[in-house]
This record gives sequence, structure tokens and C-alpha cells, in this order.
Amino acid sequence: MSCKRRFSGGGPRRAGGAALPGDPRQWRGRGADLETEVRPQPRSQRGLVERPQDWPGFHSVRALTEGEPIEGYWFSRTLEYAARQRGETFDRLQYATRETVTLSPLPCWKDLSADARRTRALSLISQIETEAAARRSRTGSEPLGVAAILGRHPHHRPRNLKKSPAPLFHAVSHAVRRELYEGYAWFVAAFRQAAEKLKAGDRSAVFPTGSFPPALPFVGG
Repeated sequence: MSCKRRFSGGGPRRAGGAALPGDPRQWRGRGADLETEVRPQPRSQRGLVERPQDWPGFHSVRALTEGEPIEGYWFSRTLEYAARQRGETFDRLQYATRETVTLSPLPCWKDLSADARRTRALSLISQIETEAAARRSRTGSEPLGVAAILGRHPHHRPRNLKKSPAPLFHAVSHAVRRELYEGYAWFVAAFRQAAEKLKAGDRSAVFPTGSFPPALPFVGG
């Protein structure tokens, strides 16, 4: 997904940067398995609404299946704060900019036609609805519903939050993630070995590709 500015999904999460490696195995040759793994857990599976498209907040279901544009407002809190500091009274949208979010195809779908991507998106949504309905049937639970969701204060925080760190890598399988961790460990070891050589005076020390070697000290004239 690309857009001019960053949009936040809201809600607490395990924050931090995570690498998105460009290994082709992440995106090619996975078929339906990949399509299942790359999708986020929908609200219908979290017991909030019956179907993904029922979610009253931001979602991309209609954009993916019907081509409906995703539009909204970007509120500049910096400009609003400065206006309040000046004692200015302003309208809600005075310092807002209307934005359109452009969805780009997943790498594994980039060679498909628009109609084929819509068909696959509809298939995934149908699968999500079926799984959610089966879960409700097993547990006897009902979705929270749109009215109850809208009745919650937007700043409400759940009692229990996940406190474990976010993964260093997003991968389609444990095997690929393990390879990435092993590769990163090798990279760090090679960098430290070269850094020790450089520290000892060996200026021919070779650092691994993609690294930033320590800067040499300034040499005066």
C-alpha cells in the first residue's frame, strides 16, 4: 500500500521496525498457502463483526473487491497546536487535507489482471467469513456488533496487552525466518571480526556487503 503520508491503524501494538526481506521465496511459488499467510487477522475472526466489510472503521474490502477509492482526512496536529497557541478558533477541517490511499498489488499478485485479483480477494473474504462462522458455532459466541463498537470510547485500552517484542523479520514460514536469523547472525559476526581487525590497525579488513564500516580517524596535513 502506498500513500503520501503514513496512516495509523490505531490501537495498541508491539511497536518497532521490522525487516521485509526481498527473498523471492517469500512471494513466489506459494499459491493459496501464501495468500492465506499474508492476510492479517480480520476483525470477524476477533469476534467484533460478522463479516470483514461490516467493520465501521477503515478497511480495504470494498477497495479490493469493487475498486472503491479509499479516502479520508489527514489532520495536522502540529498546525492545530500552533493555532491554539495563538488563541485561534478554527473549524474541524481547517487544518485537514483530504487524502486518497492507493493500494498496490501484492508481489505474488502483481502479474494478475485486476479482475483476477478481485476474484482472489473475494475468495479470501469468503474463506474468512466461513472460518469465523464455524468458530462462532463451536464456541456459541456472537460478534460484538457495530453498535457496541461505536459505543466504545476511541481511547479505550484492553486490560491485557502483548508485551513480547515484535519479530525482527516478517516471513511466510518458520524455516525462512530461521534462515534469516542465521544469516543475520553471520552478518553480525563478520562485521565484528572485521571491526576488530580495523581496530588493531589492519585497514584492509573486509566488511560484509551492505554494512557501514566505522569511519577512519581524521588525518591532518
